Amino acid sequence: MADLFYPEKYTCFKAYDVRGRVPDQLNATIAYRIGRAFAQYLCAKQIVVGHDIRLTSPAICNATINGIRDAGCDVTHIGLCGTEEIYFATFNGGYDGGLIVTASHNPMDYNGMKFVREQSRPISGDDGLPEIKALAERGDFIEPMNRGSMTRKDDKSAYIEHLQTYLAKEVLQPLKVVVNAGNGGAGSIVDLLEAHLPLSFIKVHHEADGHFPNGVPNPLLEENRLATAQAVRDQQADLGIAWDGDFDRCFFFDEKGDFIEGYYVVGLLAEAFLKKSGPAAVVHDPRLTWNTIDIVDNLGGTPVQSKTGHAFIKQVMRDHDAVYGGEMSAHHYFRDFAYCDSGMIPWLLVVELLSISGKPLSELVAERQAAYPVSGEINRSVADADQVLKNIEARFVADALLIDKTDGVSMKFAQWRFNVRMSNTEPLVRLNVESRGDQTLMEAKTAEILTMIGD
Repeated sequence: MADLFYPEKYTCFKAYDVRGRVPDQLNATIAYRIGRAFAQYLCAKQIVVGHDIRLTSPAICNATINGIRDAGCDVTHIGLCGTEEIYFATFNGGYDGGLIVTASHNPMDYNGMKFVREQSRPISGDDGLPEIKALAERGDFIEPMNRGSMTRKDDKSAYIEHLQTYLAKEVLQPLKVVVNAGNGGAGSIVDLLEAHLPLSFIKVHHEADGHFPNGVPNPLLEENRLATAQAVRDQQADLGIAWDGDFDRCFFFDEKGDFIEGYYVVGLLAEAFLKKSGPAAVVHDPRLTWNTIDIVDNLGGTPVQSKTGHAFIKQVMRDHDAVYGGEMSAHHYFRDFAYCDSGMIPWLLVVELLSISGKPLSELVAERQAAYPVSGEINRSVADADQVLKNIEARFVADALLIDKTDGVSMKFAQWRFNVRMSNTEPLVRLNVESRGDQTLMEAKTAEILTMIGD
């Protein structure tokens, strides 16, 4: 990790975090300056740091730690971990901030960072990230009285104990569960939980390997779902679970090996929490809404809409003291987890739900899929995304019962609705369509809008 590159502008800063190719967009020099800027921006005295399994992560993490220490801030280094372990350590340990070196599901030659402030409150492009970027680029650092110290802390027992608090373990049945860590870090956490749960795990691509021999750990790619689906069928398992690289998202497969659309998982988890907690607020994003709203309303809860994105969801949850928040992209947020997202808590709750209901996962979601069929998120590259959205709005405005611009354009009609929005980082338009129990109508409207968007 030689200090070969020292650009004036850091292109690795994105809307929500840091992501870039190593070493031209992110390297030891840049990592050092980001670490130092992060600590100085927070006026932090103690920061907790960790890294994922990528081959470049230890060196980038060490450079970041040096920057934090040179800002006069003490560092607790928890080593190899997932993003949610940094979230947990930050709020559980009372740190002034937390940082993980990770590029999640990005290609092998990428790396990055995710940040939180005290109590694991988010730092994003709307709050904190631009200031850290500007300070890192300028290098306008304050010289501290003393250099900070570093302490290693590899004990994960408090985190493992916390995860178990979401379960009534006495109701769990001895289910057979396929788990696919995708060569990521989730495998070690499954191993630690295994001794505490009456489950039988079939482990696929389980060992952490930064070479990614089985592909980039991204279960949203259809080709990456095959191993999990096949293992569920071959082993006649009750369900399958797969994680992305830093395991802050998990993805579900039913007992037939069929992939479960993330939208319906939001409904399942909303139901699980409202049955545990009683009436409470549940936050959802604007892309697909009707199924979630229906479930929350029927259980006496309060559905609350938020703009898509973790920083927005977390703030709206705090504002409404929401027990749970979910995005169809497999990000699930929990009040008792400092409103942060977790890829471990969701599957534990689904296992509990299966155990209590005695029903297979396919049956639990089939009724909801029939009641509210969806297109799934469809992405299209466009030259002028803003104009595309204007054209779609103009086409349907006369018939719309409701127009909402919380995030992109959402339009509601008697029997169907859609959301179309621009990507924050790419020249893409993202489309989601749903209907009230009419698969044919949903498919026809999806095709109509796609014609307007173009190939």
